[in-house]
Amino acid sequence: MTEELKPLRTWSHLVGQRRRPSEYEIVSVGLLWHARGETVPFEVEGASFMNDWVMRYRDNSAITHDDWDSFRDPDELVYRTYNILQDGQESYVDGLLDQYDNEGHDESLSGAWLDVLEALYTPGRYLVHTSQMASAYLVHMAPASTICNCAAFQTADALRWVSRIAYRTASLAKAHPDRSFGESERATWENAPAWQGYRELMERALVAYDWAEAFVALNLVAVPAISEGYYRAMALSARRNDDTLLALMAEAALRDGDRARRWSQALVGHMLDVESNRAQLQEWVDAWAPYGTSAIEAFAGELPDVPDRAAAGSEALRRAHSSAGLATSDG
Repeated sequence: MTEELKPLRTWSHLVGQRRRPSEYEIVSVGLLWHARGETVPFEVEGASFMNDWVMRYRDNSAITHDDWDSFRDPDELVYRTYNILQDGQESYVDGLLDQYDNEGHDESLSGAWLDVLEALYTPGRYLVHTSQMASAYLVHMAPASTICNCAAFQTADALRWVSRIAYRTASLAKAHPDRSFGESERATWENAPAWQGYRELMERALVAYDWAEAFVALNLVAVPAISEGYYRAMALSARRNDDTLLALMAEAALRDGDRARRWSQALVGHMLDVESNRAQLQEWVDAWAPYGTSAIEAFAGELPDVPDRAAAGSEALRRAHSSAGLATSDG
C-alpha cells in the first residue's frame, strides 16, 4: 500500500519556523544548488577548474560555519524592493544633475577646483569599478544565496556610481573643452601619488581568492576606505569650494555605503557564531587595515580645505572594525 504524502504549505527548508515565510525568505534563502555539501559542487565528473576553485576557496575556506544559509540581510532586500529603493535614488540624482546643469553650475567652478576634479574626482571611476569587480567575485563565491544577494546589490550600487562619475566627467568635458576631462583619468589613476594607496589596496583585494578574506578586504577595509576618503572627504571639500552638486552626489553614494556596512557587520556577527573564526578574521583585519589607512591618508591629504579629514577617515575605519566586533591594530 502506497502512503499518501501530504503537500507542504511552503518550501521544505522554511517549514520549521512555524510562520508564513516572508517575501525575502521565499526568494532569497537556500538557492545555491552548488552549495549543498556534495563532494563535487558543480556535479561535473573528472577534472574541472571551477570545481577545484570553489572547493579550495569557498568550501575549504579558513572561515567555517555549520549553517551559512541562516545568515540574513538586516535590510531584507530583494530584487523588487532594491529596484524600488534605487529608482528613487536615481530620480534624486537625475534631479540634481538637471537642476545644476540648467544653472550652469560646471561653468561657474573655479580653475583651482577644476584642477582638483581632474586629479581627484573623475579618475575615481577606476576606483569604483575595482570595487564593482571585487563585489562581483563575492557574488560567485559566497557560500549562501543570502550573502550572494547582498554582494549582488553592492555590485549594482558600484556600477551605478561608475556611470554617474562617467556622466559628470562628460559634463565637465563639455563645459571645459580646454581641459583634459575624459582623457587623462587612466594615467592619473596609474601614476598620481594620491591614488596609489587605493590602487594598491584594490589590486591586492582582487587577488584575495579565499571568499572570506575577499569579504574582509573589500567590505571591512576597501568599501569603508572609499566611503571615508573618496566620498565623505570629497563631499566636504566640494562644499567648501562651491561644488554643491558633487557634495550632494557623494552624500547620496554614502547611503549605499551605509547599507554595505549594515550587512557586513551582520555577516561578521554570523561568522563569530563560531568562536574559532575570530582569530582568523582578526588576523585578516590586522593585515588589510593598514592598506585602507594608507589609501585614505594619501588621497584625503591632497584635498583642499579639509586638513583633518585624513586622520578622521582613518579613525572612522577603526570604528567600523570595532562596531563589527573586531579591532584594528595601530601598526
